[in-house]
Amino acid sequence: MSLLRRRKAVEKDTNIQKDGDDDKKEKVSGQVKEVKAKKRWSCVDSCCWFVGCVCTTWWLLLFLYNAMPASLPQYVTEAITGPLPDPPGVKLKKEGLKVNHPVVFVPGIVTGGLELWEGHECAEGLFRKRLWGGTFGEVYKRPSCWVEHMSLDNETGLDPPGVRVRPVSGLVAADYFAPGYFVWAVLIANLARIGYEEKTMYMAAYDWRISYQNTEVRDQTLSRIKSNIELMVATNGGKKAVIIPHSMGVLYFLHFMKWVEAPAPMGGGGGPDWCAKHIKAVINIGGPFLGVPKAVAGLFSAEAKDIAVARAIAPVFLDNDLFRIQTLQHVMKMTRTWDSTMSMIPKGGDVIWGALDWSPEDGHVPSRRRLKNNDTRNGGYDGDGDTVPSSKKVHYGRIISFGKDIAEADSSEIERIEFLDAIKGHNIANATCKDVWTEYHDMGIEGIRAISDYKVYTAGSIIDLLHYVAPHTMERGSAHFSYGIADNLDDPKYNQYKYWSNPLETRLPNAPDMEIFSLYGVGIPTERAYVYKLSPAAECYIPFQIDTAANDGEEDGCLKDGVYTVDGDETVPVLSAGYMCAKGWRGKTRFNPSGIRTYVREYNHSPPSNLLEGRGTQSGAHVDIMGNFALIEDIIRIAAGAQGEDLGGDRVYSDIFKWSEKIKLPL
Repeated sequence: MSLLRRRKAVEKDTNIQKDGDDDKKEKVSGQVKEVKAKKRWSCVDSCCWFVGCVCTTWWLLLFLYNAMPASLPQYVTEAITGPLPDPPGVKLKKEGLKVNHPVVFVPGIVTGGLELWEGHECAEGLFRKRLWGGTFGEVYKRPSCWVEHMSLDNETGLDPPGVRVRPVSGLVAADYFAPGYFVWAVLIANLARIGYEEKTMYMAAYDWRISYQNTEVRDQTLSRIKSNIELMVATNGGKKAVIIPHSMGVLYFLHFMKWVEAPAPMGGGGGPDWCAKHIKAVINIGGPFLGVPKAVAGLFSAEAKDIAVARAIAPVFLDNDLFRIQTLQHVMKMTRTWDSTMSMIPKGGDVIWGALDWSPEDGHVPSRRRLKNNDTRNGGYDGDGDTVPSSKKVHYGRIISFGKDIAEADSSEIERIEFLDAIKGHNIANATCKDVWTEYHDMGIEGIRAISDYKVYTAGSIIDLLHYVAPHTMERGSAHFSYGIADNLDDPKYNQYKYWSNPLETRLPNAPDMEIFSLYGVGIPTERAYVYKLSPAAECYIPFQIDTAANDGEEDGCLKDGVYTVDGDETVPVLSAGYMCAKGWRGKTRFNPSGIRTYVREYNHSPPSNLLEGRGTQSGAHVDIMGNFALIEDIIRIAAGAQGEDLGGDRVYSDIFKWSEKIKLPL
């Protein structure tokens, strides 16, 4: 009985404990319910909800896009803009044009793909994967490793030890720069429509980072181009090749034409008539024959117009020491190892680009002219009633000015202190900035102040400026490139390869039957001169930056965000792209002794009217022009056998002939 009583007592205690536990659970549950009841919709919830809606909408639209008929986008576009013209290849095939002369494409800077053949441990798994071009996935996954492998050796300008990055070969090397972003693809597709294929098209891919002569030293690229052109001519019934360089490829092929005829070992040993035997025409697209001011800004402060604006808006993410990101410093460190960037420094000095008080573009004002979408007129632009009178003179010859007041002042009012005699100081940042070291870290405060005290730099003093701020870089570059004007082209020194890519210090080949075309876009504000200021001091920093606060206050003004603009294709000013074919090589001159015929063909920029048109078919922008139907049609006609006169000769919208006459260069 005692056991039974004891068991009952235990059961009673257990029941009491259970009742207590239940009370506690009910109490806790009640508290949780109260907390849940009090919980409100937070900002994080709103953000997650918004992201979810965006993703859902995106996937829905993507599904609908892939599910709808292929003709629907074209139908919608035509409903908005009117009937679209046939692609040039289709149009010219209907006219009976067929494959004729073999064509060679010469890509420009940054548009050619580069792949890894040997790398350091951090690049494991990237063998023959693209480091440049494609998706650029490695930039985001391992940025430091990517910069390390894309940089060249500071001493030799070639591969650093243990690294081999090589150009992608074949037409795929530069057909697309990134997925969906065409470069040569549209032109290749239209040539294919009249019968061209890989045996009649060749992409002369090269490593655009290294100097032109070093592409032969390291990769024998120039020899490969020579052999392929000879093979294509031989296998196509002796029909000469049509060469189509774009952007920096224009300078690269100019170098090639001198190299191929020069005797070995410096040259290709083809003899003085090689070009006459193998080349029908050279069709230069967006060629920076005389360099671009944008190259100066890139070397001086790792900037261009768009980067300068971003630097002003978000300095922490570009060059601030706070988070040790220092993007611009890494960009400068990498790009200053690329010798090719120095090939595009403005050539010809003050004679070509102007001085403190004059420039060929004096009187230029931004144009309001626009072509209507799908307008296919070919006539020249007469300029009547489409420009705005200039309210004040713009000194385009002052490529770099420290302060807007200096950029606008009369030259007699500017007091300058010579910077070349200044003694550079010391910067203690060298010990802590090894990862992002640039030559600015050897200048010190005294050297930086000397640069700003000189106040204004023209094309004639820009070379001295760059030698002062980047002596090691410019010493390496000066061994491969030159920026002057030849006094006597018979001087034996001009047989050296450093002069071959400068059209003002070399002669065109002896090929009177050859033709040279300069095709480029106009109607887009293009960088010409810059207003600079000193950057706020920091431990690891670039001491100069474009002053984005400098504006002229006019809607159609030439000065915006610290950059003076002129007519061009957004990258290359008209003066650089057009002068040589408009005057320097026109007729028999000392630069063109055999009288090779030259033509200027301009394409007025007309942006796409809606998103469905993509990058448009009438764009004049530096890269987008590669999809311009009028340009593609001209190229196909030349490749099919037409000459410059068959196209109608020159077609000009800008003032290139007027500006060329202002340049007093002995011809």
